[in-house]
Amino acid sequence: MDTAPLHVTRNGAILEVTLDRPKANAIDAPTSRQMGEVFASFRDDPTLRVAILTAAGRFFCAGWDLKAAAAGEAPDSDYGVGGFGGLQMLPNLNKPVIAAVNGMAVGGGFELALSADLIIAADTARFALPEIRSGTVADAATIKLPKRMPYHIAMDLLFTGRWMEVDEAQRWGLLNDVVPAAELMTRARALAEILAGGPPLVYAAIKEVARAAETASFEDVMNRIATRDFPSVAKLYGSEDQLEGARAFAEKRAPVWKGY
Repeated sequence: MDTAPLHVTRNGAILEVTLDRPKANAIDAPTSRQMGEVFASFRDDPTLRVAILTAAGRFFCAGWDLKAAAAGEAPDSDYGVGGFGGLQMLPNLNKPVIAAVNGMAVGGGFELALSADLIIAADTARFALPEIRSGTVADAATIKLPKRMPYHIAMDLLFTGRWMEVDEAQRWGLLNDVVPAAELMTRARALAEILAGGPPLVYAAIKEVARAAETASFEDVMNRIATRDFPSVAKLYGSEDQLEGARAFAEKRAPVWKGY
């Protein structure tokens, strides 16, 4: 389905979302709300298991659309159910999302990539947080980056707004893989196929527990798992899939996951 500025395609259990807003794939509030609707539908569709987010052209995403800002769009506009870009604040998104970063990821575009669970980047990709130069805060990056890379490097990127080349991003562990640009979608789709064949209830439990662990102690999260206080964990441990996993192991065969 093509709904400008998004191209949305489905291949079995995999949803592919391509941002296409020439020239730089900047996101204004209406685009963000549309992205939120797409990803909320992905979240709520039990037949979809994995999403890939990518973009057309030289940019992955230039972040907030400053032309829209110049026309009066406020930084605190309504960006939709998932926050900026549809992913950053989407509640209960318990399915894997892959960012296939095809080019420059700048400001909110960098933050959008960080909202995915896995990041595959083309060797032409670059990253930057230039908000410092326009007197604004890269809010999501300020929260996330110091937890995902050495603190001093994160502060360097936030304080200076400098470019980070793809090899440096990989060195600091921000990327799962770097591939030639021509192979980016082949690699992302191959990874998505692997995930689509995995246990969706386990993925859901992993994501819910990981989110909780960002703001709670190890002991508290472990106790919640043990008491099945997480809805996803309770569903998993009472499911046919949990029994199927044990049976498949005992019978030395590949499990057949049903999602219930």
